[in-house]
Amino acid sequence: MAKSYSPAFVSLFLLALSSCQNLEQISIDYLQAADLSFPPQLRKVAIVNNTSNAPDNKLITQSDKIKENSPIVSRATAYVNGDTKVATEALAEEIAHQNYFDEVVICDSALRANDKLPRESILSQEEVRKLASDLEVDLIIALENLQLKATKTIRYLDEFNCFQGAVDVKAYPTVRIYLPERSRPMNTLHPNDSIFWEEFGASAVEAATHMIPDKKMLQEAAEFAGTIPVKYIVPMWKKGTRYLYTGGSVPMRDAAVYVRENSWDDAYELWRQAFEGTKSEKKKMRAALNIAVYYEMKDSLSQAQEWAEKAQQLAKKIEKKNVSENMHATINDVPNYYLTSLYLAELKERNSQLAKLKMQMSRFNDDF
Repeated sequence: MAKSYSPAFVSLFLLALSSCQNLEQISIDYLQAADLSFPPQLRKVAIVNNTSNAPDNKLITQSDKIKENSPIVSRATAYVNGDTKVATEALAEEIAHQNYFDEVVICDSALRANDKLPRESILSQEEVRKLASDLEVDLIIALENLQLKATKTIRYLDEFNCFQGAVDVKAYPTVRIYLPERSRPMNTLHPNDSIFWEEFGASAVEAATHMIPDKKMLQEAAEFAGTIPVKYIVPMWKKGTRYLYTGGSVPMRDAAVYVRENSWDDAYELWRQAFEGTKSEKKKMRAALNIAVYYEMKDSLSQAQEWAEKAQQLAKKIEKKNVSENMHATINDVPNYYLTSLYLAELKERNSQLAKLKMQMSRFNDDF
């Protein structure tokens, strides 16, 4: 049976691994391709609020029944239409921040403000053409709906002898992309994501009192909701964590000093020497993984993947005995194989997106 691990578990595992295997964390920023691609001639975009004003937009709350002897004291779920004006402004600001389009224009006043009843309605081609002409843009990105689901929970944390008050809001924005020459939307996006707040208290009442007020929660949730679709529309910078082996030999320790000084080429020379100058598979594996990170830092993704594959195969050989002698082998039995496999999977994903990213960035041929 295949196993899956939560991001929190993986993070805790890697932190534990780093504490006992001379691993050092470094951060890396890289550009991630968007799901959508736009022709280079589409340089000016308008972000519009294509929603109706909701006349009665109150939280509709439903309390859950709590089981006996549960650490959960209370839990309630509420549904509400999000503030689309706030979300539209956040969407426009985040897209502008990515510097992908030459110009980003915002029209955050609801186009359907005069509707008698709230509705979700696509823009007609005539409306798109008029908007594009009036705003002097090449395409329209419209926020057309925003639903929020807020779950408030009070629970007792036995290990800390206190109460936690938590609010988890899941946001469901609907965004459509329009081109003046098309009779139907170019694309419709239904992404979703969650934002979370927590407070603590000596009693359930104290924890509840400290929880984020509804007005502030709805404001921040709407702002967050506006940022959710951006990664599907334009390339975005992503921050990642990489791990380097820093022990096992003098060259590996000296190379770690070079990394801290940002002298990556000098560190690479020591890692290469460490790889070529030993018969130890464990030392080769550690040097190979570090060399893979070096090539990724140099944006040589194919070479990074090649070295990560070497590291993975060496880790597999090293830890094969742990698996063969233990039918119930876990992640803790193969930590190096798990670490190298995680990294290799991320490199493969980056490599698979490379052609798409280059196409998306073709509008910046002079700089890319």
